[in-house]
Amino acid sequence: MTPSPAAVTSSQGTTREGRLHPVWERALVVLFLVTLALPGLATLAGVDAGLTRGENRDLAPAPTLAFTWAAIAAVPTAFTNYFQDHFAFRGRLVRWQAAFRLLVLRVSPSPTVLRGKDGWLFYRDDGALEDYLNQSPLSPEDLDEWAATLQHTRDWLAQRGITYLFVIAPDKHQVYPEFMPETIQRTAATSRTAQLVAHLRAHTTVPVLDLLPAMLAAKQEARIYHRTDSHWNDLGAFVAAQAILGRLREGSGGRLPGLALGDRRDFIRSDARGPGLDLATMLGIESWLHEDDLRMRARQPEYRVVEPEHPDPANIEGRLATAHPRADLPRAVVFRDSFGSALVPFLSEHFSRALYLWEYDIDPGVVERERPQIVIQEWAGRRFTTRMPYDAFAATAAPAAAPAAGRQQ
Repeated sequence: MTPSPAAVTSSQGTTREGRLHPVWERALVVLFLVTLALPGLATLAGVDAGLTRGENRDLAPAPTLAFTWAAIAAVPTAFTNYFQDHFAFRGRLVRWQAAFRLLVLRVSPSPTVLRGKDGWLFYRDDGALEDYLNQSPLSPEDLDEWAATLQHTRDWLAQRGITYLFVIAPDKHQVYPEFMPETIQRTAATSRTAQLVAHLRAHTTVPVLDLLPAMLAAKQEARIYHRTDSHWNDLGAFVAAQAILGRLREGSGGRLPGLALGDRRDFIRSDARGPGLDLATMLGIESWLHEDDLRMRARQPEYRVVEPEHPDPANIEGRLATAHPRADLPRAVVFRDSFGSALVPFLSEHFSRALYLWEYDIDPGVVERERPQIVIQEWAGRRFTTRMPYDAFAATAAPAAAPAAGRQQ
């Protein structure tokens, strides 16, 4: 007996009438149901759920039920927020989407990160983009406030025999503007950093060290900032530490002759390729990118970290103290930001005790307790677009006579 046309199937699993074979129809139904159920079941099992590290926020908490009308009414919204943050495969999908936008579409998937040229990433938050554009200069009133604050700081410390240095760490976009996107153009030639440095040198006796010239000179020999991070690498930190120690030695009037970092032959360089760093992490695709990390460490380091007991290996600590076996070395307090983390291994070899505080403004109480011979205050240049200094010394500093213009070098 000859089978009917409807019963004859092709090698693709369809009948001559174009319908799927019943077996394939059932398989598609099962696949559809599994696709619908899998995210929910995986979420209940806690599989691959949660935020990516680049989102930098807390997960939405599970909804709580209380027997009040307000609490009951809030449950749908709370559950929706909880599910959106915890559903399975969310982190993986976010990372895939970010990688596709950066590597295929060639646009940044995050408003806080700029995609530059040749694989370079740049930070654009916390005033960084405004700092690059030079679009809002410091006003005369701002400059006078800076000058008065830092002069009070310098005078208060000088009355106690403490050498002071105000250090400006240049952001990566100031050192490597050639890798910034061509679509972003500066609106003015003079930066806030240049304004401030010129004003301090003309109207105060504040020792100020702008590290940009040293960085621009050093970059001619090797890369001194990370491509996928907003900070300098170890080589850049070494150059910065050399400049800081040299300036402290000069500014101490001969009282601190031992502050000399030496040269690169005293250090071991061990370059390593690893995952992308902080900017890649902000995008959530650090495993898709890589960083050629230029590392430097002293051949025979003598300092040790004494606080906290178990420090972060990258010195990402709000309060970190180091000690050196040579008691004749000076004591130091360093008020710093994230750029100061890489300075710790290089500066600490020259201080009997160094306290590093992740604070922009100087705390007189800390200085009184530590009794240092040196105080360093380090600011990233981009912060001049978002912060003004806090004058903790205005009530205690003796009034100083106005110095001659150009006195400070």
